[in-house]
Amino acid sequence: MGFRHNNVLHANHFHKDWQRRVRTWFDQPGRKLRRRNARKVKAAKLGVRPLTLLRPAVRGQTVRYNRKLREGRGFTLAELKEAGINRKEARGIGIVVDHRRRNLSEEGKQLNVERLNAYKARLIVFPRKQGSQRKATPPDDLQAETTRTNLLIPDPYVHEAPRKITDEERSFEAYRTLRVSRANARYEGIRKVRAAKKEEEEANKKK
Repeated sequence: MGFRHNNVLHANHFHKDWQRRVRTWFDQPGRKLRRRNARKVKAAKLGVRPLTLLRPAVRGQTVRYNRKLREGRGFTLAELKEAGINRKEARGIGIVVDHRRRNLSEEGKQLNVERLNAYKARLIVFPRKQGSQRKATPPDDLQAETTRTNLLIPDPYVHEAPRKITDEERSFEAYRTLRVSRANARYEGIRKVRAAKKEEEEANKKK
């Protein structure tokens, strides 16, 4: 290693004893078993309650991910109102509430209202005290079979069976249609002003 000109002198440290500080992962199998046992203990402690709370189906952020549905933070107050669930009561029956989220489309709102109604239909509320029946499910329904799995996120697309392409679809020019509609929207105001000016000039000529 040569040293020339006005360059920085090398100060290489090759005696750090890195073998003593290396991070090993030999406890991975033990950690895996510990996590599994912790999950079992938690499930036993929860009784017949679902393992996770109910959350809404929302669209992902940005153009890249908004075609996908995922679990959101919590249901809006409008969704709860339409499903007939009190927002304070919702937290006690495993439904997460997010007072900041707003519904920007009727379709998204309806999807979550249906999700809440489906949850309500499957819900069994056990009485807090023996003999107390206020807000609890009727005693006959308490014997129904219980499940711990939560509602799955619905498929965002309605899949149709394969079929032949029609002549109308084949002759349809998608790009041209988009460009024409974009141009119409862009020049609508200018065309209105031009038409109004033309009418005014014609009216003045008649006078």
